[in-house]
Order: sequence, then C-alpha cells, then structure tokens
Amino acid sequence: MAEDYYKILGVGKNATDSEIKKAYRKLAMKHHPDHAKGDKASEEQFKKISEAYAVLSDPEKRKQYDTYGSDGFQQRYSQEDIFKGFDFSNIFNEFGFGGANFFTGKGDNVRFSFGGGSPFGGFGRGGGQAAGLKGSDLVYELPLTLQEVANGARKTVTFQHKGKSENITVKIPKGMVTGKKLRLAGKGEESPYGGSPGDLFIQSKVTPDSLYDVDGYDLLISKEIKLSEALLGTHISVPTLDGRELSLKIPPGTRHKTKMRLSGHGLPQMQGNGRGDLYVSVVVNMPSHLTDSQRQIVEQLSQAGL
Repeated sequence: MAEDYYKILGVGKNATDSEIKKAYRKLAMKHHPDHAKGDKASEEQFKKISEAYAVLSDPEKRKQYDTYGSDGFQQRYSQEDIFKGFDFSNIFNEFGFGGANFFTGKGDNVRFSFGGGSPFGGFGRGGGQAAGLKGSDLVYELPLTLQEVANGARKTVTFQHKGKSENITVKIPKGMVTGKKLRLAGKGEESPYGGSPGDLFIQSKVTPDSLYDVDGYDLLISKEIKLSEALLGTHISVPTLDGRELSLKIPPGTRHKTKMRLSGHGLPQMQGNGRGDLYVSVVVNMPSHLTDSQRQIVEQLSQAGL
C-alpha cells in the first residue's frame, strides 16, 4: 500500500500551503544528506518527504491525490509525473541548501542532480550513485477504442523486461480515457545499483472514432438538420454508445452549430459511478442551390420579413 503523504510530512489533510511548506522545511533540514551524515534511513526519509512535498504543494496533484487516495494516485502518476514541472532548485535555494546540484557531502560525495523527472536519479554515495535506488519507470501507450473505454476490456501487451519480451494480460477498467494510467509494479527497468526494478505504467490513448469526438469523459456528435427544421423545430434521433437511439427536441429558431447536452450519456468515469455527457452539435444544412419552387418560397419569406 502506498504511503500517506500527509502523514509523511506530519500535517493534516486540511493543511494550508504555508503549513505544508513549513513542515517540509523542518523535515528537510533534519534529513538532508549533509545533516544525515551517512544515515541511510535518514536519506531514504529525505526522498519520501521530498516526494510528498512535490505532490501536496502542487494544487492539481494534491487534488488528484485527495480524490483517488494513495493507491489510486500511485496508479496514475509515475515518479517522473510526480516531479514534472517542479523546480526543486528554487525550493532548496530558498531553504539555504544551494543550487540545482544542491549538496555535496564532505567526504561522502553525496549529491542530488536535477536532470528532469525525479530529482533522485543521481542521489547516492561514493561516485554520486546510490546502491538500492529503484530502477526507471516505463510507460507503454495502449490504444483503446471508445467501446473498450466504455465497457472495459482485457488487453495483452508485449514489452521488454529483463532483456527479453514479456506478454501480460491487463484488465482495462471502464473509463480509462486518454492519459489515464495503470501501474504494474516491478515491471519497469532493472536498477543498475541493486535496488528494486521500476514500474511499468500502461497509459491509454483513445483511437479516433468515426461517429464521436472525445473530450475527457464527454462525447460530441454532429447531426445535420434542414434549414426549415431549424426555423420550425423538429425532433432528431441521436445514437448512444450502448446502441440506443435518443429523441432530441430541436426548438424553433435553432442556430447553426448550437450544442445541446444529453446529460449522463458520455463515458463512464474511471472512479465512481459518474458519467460524462453527450453533446450534439446541430449543423444546419444550407443548400448550395435552390430549385425554382424553393426560390419562390424563399422570396415570399423575404417579402414577409424573414
């Protein structure tokens, strides 16, 4: 089970940004390598509190963490995702820890390097690398159809693990829209320093559909109506992903590209029982030419003030 970031920093779930920052600074001063003096447990704790701070100090990551909990968050975010966009060098400068490679321990050659992703890729002792570091995480992009996202699926993926190809069957839950991830623990790259292997993240990518466009959990479909139907109003039939046909009332005077919402007829959410919506873009078909009788009618409408 993933660890609780709030407990790691010793703050409550309602802690303010300043309280989180204060807690991190206190713990960082205690556990960073210069003060740890070779204490491996303290160095490990420093990595944990830094990861916790990277999540809880970022509003969006904290929201996701609070929504899905420790385990759910870890399934969606690799360590690279957690530290993406987070500038530790500014934080450490503010705390008085120095620059990007903010610390070199006396005699121990302890360093942190910030080359992108997790800042702990170069953390270590003796030559700047640490025994026991976890291997790199891998991301496998998995194409999924809308039907597979809507109903869930079982997919077999082939990836390289320990120098050879490995097949594994993955259960895809409903609602795994583009960008959502599943974590397969220990299926990433081997650690070059004797630590545990990294994780493999299965990241979904919804393939283009001939009928619907996708925006998160929402679906968008275009439906054509005649000019007369736009003026007078009508009813149209709208197909849903589950094979039903819904009747949608088009009110008189509907304009070209008006969007109408059918609530709850989009994709199921990955967590919980909610669903997105189905939006219908009403396309008014403007004729490119008129018959003689049609022209006469339009001229009459013009004379009537339309």
